[in-house]
Parts: sequence; structure tokens; C-alpha cells
Amino acid sequence: MSEPLKLGLDALVDVLKAAGEPTRLRLLALLDGGDLTVTDLTEILGQSQPRISRHLKLLGEAELIERYQEGAWAYFRLKQDGKAAMLVRALLKHVSENDPTILRDGERLSQVKRQRAERAQAYFSRNAAEWDELRRLHAADEEVDAAVIRLLGSQPIDSLLDLGTGTGRILELLSGLYRRATGVDASRDMLSVARANLDKSRITKATVRHADILNLPFEGQDFDLVTIHQVLHFFDQPEIAIAEAARMLRPGGRLVVIDLAPHTLEYLRDEHAHVRLGFSHQAMSDWLRKAGLDVEQVVDLHPGQQSGQGLTVTVWLARDPRRLMASQTSEGAEPTFAGRV
Repeated sequence: MSEPLKLGLDALVDVLKAAGEPTRLRLLALLDGGDLTVTDLTEILGQSQPRISRHLKLLGEAELIERYQEGAWAYFRLKQDGKAAMLVRALLKHVSENDPTILRDGERLSQVKRQRAERAQAYFSRNAAEWDELRRLHAADEEVDAAVIRLLGSQPIDSLLDLGTGTGRILELLSGLYRRATGVDASRDMLSVARANLDKSRITKATVRHADILNLPFEGQDFDLVTIHQVLHFFDQPEIAIAEAARMLRPGGRLVVIDLAPHTLEYLRDEHAHVRLGFSHQAMSDWLRKAGLDVEQVVDLHPGQQSGQGLTVTVWLARDPRRLMASQTSEGAEPTFAGRV
């Protein structure tokens, strides 16, 4: 049995005061189901925006929710860490899902999420042909996913950061391993797709944010796994993104890079905005080591015979060595290279 949470008397009273009001408890229950805007919450609860904003402000001051900006929109979600947030999550488990007010809120939340999914699907449909063409060029997504899972193993992940999250594929793929996750992307349209996919998969422990992966809005050393999936070939200086990813890692944390091996398909530059035509083992390993990481494994995934002139996908697994120094038997060990899997 887990140890009970211990808060000081004043802190406990503050949490109970913040949560112990009907509208604020309803807000907490809704935000437990994912990220929502003030407009979303106003529509669901049928209350004025100033009233909802005031309640959100009180919940934020009690450190029960967190706010982040995405362009003109402000999103809110239940705070992931901290004793106060853990206590509120425990309280929410005792809210009856059959309560008429909670049922009505849930129905309206489902409607908001359906509208979100329809907008995302419209964007996805407009670009589906382009994505399908690229997907046909390289190893099957399922094969790449399986390789990533094998490399990571079953070790639990406390916190995951997915850079260039796109449709949120990595957040969905690894949802059984992490306790909390954040995906960032520079495209607000893609973030809409990712949110819709997380809603569809009922993944509430992951959030997505608008951010520049070359200048991340997070404190360093906050994640024990960072992933960069098919992103670096869009950058003129991918080593900057790698260095920023390394800065995010806790001691002993891991970085997974998934990208294309060197190729000669020049048309990808003009038609799909690829800046780099893939990466060699040597170039990527040099960047990873320069960022202070040890390269542990490199796996090449070749396209099937039916792909014709296809593209090889390479997966690099690297680790921050600071926790591993004591257990190393030799310095400067070469990474393990695996062939096709």
C-alpha cells in the first residue's frame, strides 16, 4: 500500500478550499481529461468567461492546474506533479461518474472533442496524399515502431519529451511506458491533429505544446527520455536541436533519434522541404558525442523490396553518461551496431 500524502495543515486547507467549490471541482474533473481552453470550458459549463477565468486563477494559485500559451489561445490542464495535485487526483477518483452534473459535463466535453477531431481531420485530409507518398518511400511505420520499443525495453519512463511531435505518434506508441509526457511542435495545425489523436486514444497523461525545438521553454534536466522522430532532416543545423535535446535530459537519461539514412532523392528538397538528405552513422554519432551523450545502439531499417528506390530509416539510441560512469568497465566503448531488424 502506498504511503499517504503528507501536507502541512495550512497547505491542506488551501487545497481543500480551492477544490471544495462546485464549479472549481467540475473544472478539475474536466481538466483531468485533457487540455482545454477557457472557451472550451465556458461552452461546457455554460458560465461566463470572466467567471470561469476567475475560478481558473484560484486553481492556478493553489498549484492544482497549469496554464500555457499557444498563439492567441491559453490552454489549461491538471498539474502533473506536486503533492497538492496528487491529492486532487485522489479526490477526483471519488466523484461519481453517474452524478447528473458530471454526466452532463462529460457529454459536452465529448462534443467539444468531436469538434476538435473534425477540424484536425480536415487538416489531415488536405495533407494526407503528401504524407502517404513519403510513408511509401521508407520502412513501414510498424517496423520502425517495433524497433523503438525493442531498443527502449520495458524500463518505466517517468517523463518523456517528444520533439517535433507531429501527429503525436510517439506519444501514443509509448503511452504504456511513461508516467507523463509532453510533445512540442512548431505547427499549430499538427498540434490540433495530435490533440485529437490523444483524445481518441484516451491518453490524458500526455500534453502537447507549441514550441521551437531549437529553443525549448523548459528547465534543463527534466526528462529521462527525449525522442526526435523524422524531424532533423528539416533543419540546416540539426546539431543545435540535438544539443537542446541533450540539455533536457536528466543524468542517465536517454535520447532516441529516428531519421533517414543518406539518400539521393533530391526532389524531397523542393517538394517536401527536406534540407538534409539523410544522416550517416558517423555524422549523427559525432553530434551526439559533442552534446555529451554516449551512443549505445544504432539500427538500420531498410525498405521492403516492393518499395523500389526506397529510403533506409536509422534509429540512434544515446544516453547521458553521468549516472553510468561508476558501472562502466572501460572508457570510450564503441556503440553496438545492429543490422536490419
